[in-house]
Amino acid sequence: MKTLFTFLRAKTTVSCFLLFAFSFSFSQEKPKDSTKVNALDEVLVSAVRVTTKTPVSFSNLDKKEIKFRNLGQDIPILMNYMPSVVTTSDAGNGVGYTGIRVRGSDATRVNITINGIPYNDAESHGTFWVNMPDFASSVESLQLQRGVGTSTNGAGAFGASLNLLTDSFAQQSNGEISNSFGSFNTRKHTVKFSSGLLNNRFELAGRLSNIDSQGYIDRAASDLKSYFLQGTYVGKTTLIKALVFGGTEKTYQSWNGIDGFTMNEDRTFNSAGMYTDEFGNTRYYDNETDNYQQDHYQLHWSERVSENWSTNLALHYTKGKGYYENYKEDADFGDYGLTPIVIENTTINTTDLVRQKWLDNDFYGTTFSANYRKDKLDLILGGGWNKYEGDHFGKVIWARFASTTELGDRYYDDYAVKTDGNVFAKANYQITEKISLYGDLQYRTVNYEANGVQADLVDDRFNFFNPKAGLNYNLNGKNTFYFSYAKAHREPNRTDYEGGNAKPEKLDDFELGWRYVSDKAQINTNVYYMAYKDQLILTGNLDDVGNPIRSNSEKSYRLGLEVDVTLELNKQLIIRPNFTLSQNKNLDLNVSGDNVGTKDIAYSPSIIAGNILVYKPLESLQISWLSKFVGEQYMNNIELPSAKLPDYFVNDLNVAYEIKPKSIFKSVVLTGLVNNVFDRKYVSNGYMWDVYPYYYPQAGINFLAGLTLKF
Repeated sequence: MKTLFTFLRAKTTVSCFLLFAFSFSFSQEKPKDSTKVNALDEVLVSAVRVTTKTPVSFSNLDKKEIKFRNLGQDIPILMNYMPSVVTTSDAGNGVGYTGIRVRGSDATRVNITINGIPYNDAESHGTFWVNMPDFASSVESLQLQRGVGTSTNGAGAFGASLNLLTDSFAQQSNGEISNSFGSFNTRKHTVKFSSGLLNNRFELAGRLSNIDSQGYIDRAASDLKSYFLQGTYVGKTTLIKALVFGGTEKTYQSWNGIDGFTMNEDRTFNSAGMYTDEFGNTRYYDNETDNYQQDHYQLHWSERVSENWSTNLALHYTKGKGYYENYKEDADFGDYGLTPIVIENTTINTTDLVRQKWLDNDFYGTTFSANYRKDKLDLILGGGWNKYEGDHFGKVIWARFASTTELGDRYYDDYAVKTDGNVFAKANYQITEKISLYGDLQYRTVNYEANGVQADLVDDRFNFFNPKAGLNYNLNGKNTFYFSYAKAHREPNRTDYEGGNAKPEKLDDFELGWRYVSDKAQINTNVYYMAYKDQLILTGNLDDVGNPIRSNSEKSYRLGLEVDVTLELNKQLIIRPNFTLSQNKNLDLNVSGDNVGTKDIAYSPSIIAGNILVYKPLESLQISWLSKFVGEQYMNNIELPSAKLPDYFVNDLNVAYEIKPKSIFKSVVLTGLVNNVFDRKYVSNGYMWDVYPYYYPQAGINFLAGLTLKF
């Protein structure tokens, strides 16, 4: 294996260009160790968040940094310029189904929590932001920990962990109306309010949002609605929050992608819903849609028990229900439980039909933590218990030849039950004035039962022990060095079981970092080595319902360097470049019984860079130039030339102007966002159908403009 330094020398020319030619910053304010929220609010996420005293690679993003670009695009798109992040959009314009990868790991391997509550789907491990449109408008801050990170609730983090803190309570009453419009008939309407603290104790706050877009891709329309309601009690040492939030989505399917020839002829072509009628005419089914509703209920009780002890207890429940609908030509009767029809001497055993595939699930449980701080010791004890109950079933709602079926019949009816419990203890101990020691022990148990996944009933139990440890060395007031080691385990998901006898995966993560802080500059650098055993790698193929197929790679690794810099050139100008250089390899990979040697891991570019240049000529005017470069990557694990996605470099322009009237409104903010300024024709994602590549083209130049009224 090459040494990291040999690898970096081979990339010197490119890396120097990326570091100095790109520019990046979300705002004029420098990143903070923790978000500026009420101290009691911080308890909600203190069990899963870190500070610069923790030997972990992380980045923070808060409400101030999000607001000027929050014009309707999803949370992954708003995170696009963070280190080691690659994002994509099925519809091509960041609305509807969007995805994120961190250090080459897809969203199923990014652990996501909201106020410490697991958000990843328990079975697929996926994260579907389309179910919570405009959730960014209710986020106070988020933290992305790259690598294994610290112990958290839910499935193990194999690429990163992302935790979100929802809006803090407001001291004073306020309201906000926000509207934005843009390309592809995209529009977002948001109304927010807060009562402020009534009698210095109670607050009621909420949000309603509606997002519509036709999408860049043909018929990739989205009709999204969401809500957020929060009641808060604030005492001297007590914080109680009751939250209800969720949304509904109806999106025309755009997840088929297109082949290379079609992309050259018509980048926006969408084959979803296409069929040939009885007269030989090509038509498109007008309800080839995905429909889902998800509602979340959370109750948090945070208590500062004493000067040294604070606790947090949370109860949660999530209800999800929905379906996607397809028109199927010449479907076999046997696949849908239909009896062949005999008319005279003719047997009919195929039919055109419309089907719905349903998911009806419940997810509930509790999380808890206790934090002890005194002198040199910062100790957190915590854990959680969660249960998932899911029904999978299919209906035929129309058929040209209906056989003996009745309306409401189910042609399959499966279930799944998953319980997930964990306990952890984390401690940071200040050994000397300059050296602190970090330790983290987690025990996690998972039980998964399901039918319909394989011919036999799945009933698997896993017991995982995940230790972590590290050192933090504060050389002086400006320079800090850290080293950490973390072990993680992760169970297969439902699709892995359907693909065969998947094994759980293991990861040893080594992180070595340096942080520099001065009045005018901040530098965060990190070298990581992630050694996997039985990593479930994306093969680049999809199953018959569009889920990515994964397989175990016996040995693989990710080796990389991350650099994130903030430079304040003067009071008006800040640049903040970041880049990642990496190697991502499968070792002695076996494909269909053949050893193909050492090959790149699919969907793992060796270069990722993102930046923004922020210029603030006036206190009320901010102009940002955003850039993103993603290197070439393969869509399978054998480095097939046709499976290569080319690199791309895109630039966005964001302008915000704030007016503060003397009456009626506290603030009027005008914002504009021009995406892909140079109209680059690029592809951010794709898959393989045997040896044939399929792509997800992204939009050329497009814009969004918004008006926000605060009172």
